[in-house]
Amino acid sequence: MRRFTLRTGIRWKITLAIAAVGALTAVALSLVVHSAARVSMLESARDVQLDRVQFMSRNVEAGRKPPLGFKVNDPDLPGQLRQKVQSGRRGTFVQENPGGPQEVWAAVPLGNGQALSLHTQFRESANMVRDLDRALLVGSLAVVIGGSALGVLIGGQISRRLRKAATAAQRVAHGDPDVRVRDAVGGVVRDETDDLARAVDAMADALQQRLEAERRVTADIAHELRTPVTGLLTAAELLPPGRPTELVRDRAQAMRALVEDVLEVARLDSASERAELQDVALGEFVGRRVRALMPEASVRVVADEIVSTDPRRLERILGNLLANAARYGRPPIQVDVEGRVVRVRDHGPGFPEALLREGPSRFRTGSTDRAGVGHGLGLTIAEGQARVLGARLTFRNVAAPAGGDRTGAAAGAVAVLWLPEHAPTATGSFPVITPP
Repeated sequence: MRRFTLRTGIRWKITLAIAAVGALTAVALSLVVHSAARVSMLESARDVQLDRVQFMSRNVEAGRKPPLGFKVNDPDLPGQLRQKVQSGRRGTFVQENPGGPQEVWAAVPLGNGQALSLHTQFRESANMVRDLDRALLVGSLAVVIGGSALGVLIGGQISRRLRKAATAAQRVAHGDPDVRVRDAVGGVVRDETDDLARAVDAMADALQQRLEAERRVTADIAHELRTPVTGLLTAAELLPPGRPTELVRDRAQAMRALVEDVLEVARLDSASERAELQDVALGEFVGRRVRALMPEASVRVVADEIVSTDPRRLERILGNLLANAARYGRPPIQVDVEGRVVRVRDHGPGFPEALLREGPSRFRTGSTDRAGVGHGLGLTIAEGQARVLGARLTFRNVAAPAGGDRTGAAAGAVAVLWLPEHAPTATGSFPVITPP
């Protein structure tokens, strides 16, 4: 069963928490205030009742008849209050009546040993209670609204800082080594967000140092292998003709090509490569180079355009894409040029899902590769050279036609090179174009 999850921002979580706490606090305080007010009114009624009885006791002792409501030796006088009066003390008593209002009793002893008492029903002042409840309700709403506004402000500030940190971290993940999450977060207040930013920056620095170390090791190993491989290739040329000699020469040539590719990948990873720009007619250039590299491939120029690019690096990209299509795909191989976009398509099994999801990966072998073999350096070099040109290289598979193909041919794979409108400068940056 799929679990239902509700996603919401930290701003609204903080706001909801503050509003809930404010509402609970307001309700608790309202109940306490309402109860305290009722107790205060009851105590006031008891005091008034006792003052009235005490005042009237003087008239009764003077021989006057008590007015209506006052009784001498009332048989209904509560026992607790009767005992107090018999001991010569005055007092009050609140009698609970289930289902009815409370009764407030007051009694004082008379000089002849009798007791004068008065009892009335305790009725709250409706207007006073109504006004009090209205004030409590307004105050509670004000607390909830004020707390919610405060939660929005506090949660919004934390949410903005976290979003800035997430954006900066994504830029770091995409390969921008100059971005620092701590600088992106900014702000005057220091909180846990700064600790998170410093931790991410430290992790990015450590990862960058590790990658640089791996690049140096790879470049050093490839550089050290270049001399013995060249010697091996030279020695192979001196062997007598024959099938074993051809196998040795073939393996030596493959090893030399691999060493050169590893050195090229190391140079591209170091971000020290710069494009040597020239203006070329893209359609004419691509057609000429494809005919030289792979005569059997077809070229279609939909729209030609003059572009500023590095011809050597562009030729390297085309060569690697064509070689990849020839090795892992199936004919026919078609190259289309449309403005600044170059597409290379084959009709093979398509790119593996890992490549479409993560991009080219060096030294990727196994079943995920289209042919099950290979070092994965060709597309890696093509992508690196495209990055030097300021271009973008994307990969996708062509959807199979509806109803399937009776011949069993696969739909194919397409590599698309998007050349930029403004080529990078000699420093690797892009020129600032001001509108006319």
